[in-house]
Amino acid sequence: MTLTAKEKLRQTIEELSEPEAAATLSYIAERRRERDPLAELLDNAPEDDEPTPDEEKDGVREARAEIERGETIALDRARRELA
Repeated sequence: MTLTAKEKLRQTIEELSEPEAAATLSYIAERRRERDPLAELLDNAPEDDEPTPDEEKDGVREARAEIERGETIALDRARRELA
């Protein structure tokens, strides 16, 4: 039986040491990122130099205060509730 490329890859991964696996994962992540046009667009976007409106600043302050008061929920819970 001929192994698929993914099966061969799985076998090879199992043979890697932990440092080799970490390096390989970093390499794959970088390669995938290089091909992501949105990530490239965002990385190359000019820095936002417009002043932040007061109401946006107020919203950020309120959100941070809610976090400090523990008024947050886990993302997976929010997804379940919104589904």
